[in-house]
Amino acid sequence: MKLESLRDLYVAELRDIYDAERQIVKALPKVIKSASSAELQQALKDHLKQTEGHAQRIEQIFSDMGDRAKGKKCDGMKGVLEEGEDLLEEDAEPSVRDAGIISSAQRVEHYEIAAYGSLRTWALHLGEEAAARLLEQTLEEEQDADQKLTDIAESEINVEAAESEASGSESLGVVAEGETGEITGVSSRARTRRGRKRSGADQRQ
Repeated sequence: MKLESLRDLYVAELRDIYDAERQIVKALPKVIKSASSAELQQALKDHLKQTEGHAQRIEQIFSDMGDRAKGKKCDGMKGVLEEGEDLLEEDAEPSVRDAGIISSAQRVEHYEIAAYGSLRTWALHLGEEAAARLLEQTLEEEQDADQKLTDIAESEINVEAAESEASGSESLGVVAEGETGEITGVSSRARTRRGRKRSGADQRQ
């Protein structure tokens, strides 16, 4: 499709984000199931419902233009979602996985925020005021969802993930000092060799 006007670009991008929304609807249930935090799960469930509504708004916009909503493959969203799915396959501590889920979800949100911001502005320039209002609603909901994820990360998930890192370091036992001032976790064979070297040095004296 040749883009000869702003309207052509506007329609093309509407089709792109429509496909993106449908991809998100398919991907979110697996993400929700993989999350450990109840608050994070609820936030994702809420956004799944919103995403279904976002797709319906785009359908309304196409209907008002006398056209049928049909998506144009959104490769950008496909790549973002595939990276997020790869994370779910990793062997990770629950809180660490949740932190990764939030990061992946916010990549999705930022993609959508950029898209809807442009679409809303173009709709205004094209005199599509009803569409601009619908796109503004969606934009605000995406921004709210992004902020909600930030709040969950800062108040709960990142703290727990950092604590799991600290506890993991302590369990290694290679950095703590024992009562003798030596590094703990040294093998008995190494201590024996060290003892022999000291004995040899005493005899030479």
